[in-house]
Amino acid sequence: MTPGTRACVAYLAGRVALNVAAIGVRDLDRGIDHRIGGTILGDRVGLYDYERSSNFSGTLPNLRDAGVGAELLLNVDGLEFGGCDVGSGREFSGWVNDWNIHLVDDAESRVFVYTLLRLDPAPSAESGR
Repeated sequence: MTPGTRACVAYLAGRVALNVAAIGVRDLDRGIDHRIGGTILGDRVGLYDYERSSNFSGTLPNLRDAGVGAELLLNVDGLEFGGCDVGSGREFSGWVNDWNIHLVDDAESRVFVYTLLRLDPAPSAESGR
């Protein structure tokens, strides 16, 4: 799975698992913020990846990453998720812990960690709120 596809999967899994709004994910491996927006209504997904100027959409569990022409399956069950890249047959899985998404990409044989970027950041202790 490409870094952009992984970011979109992590974003979607995090939003669905936590039922929250977000403006993207921070890719802790690459040290960048990956901006993603759009709607999730029930199992219908219509996202836009601003970093790659492409759509990531479908009806869960069936998704299409237009940026790379990939077909994906994604199932979210509570705070856990899993699926596969239909073209390569490679699987992925993961879990959501607080605002962090841990994605295990079997094709890369490793775990990637993302943090959802909150729509309204929580006030810090330093702000006195």
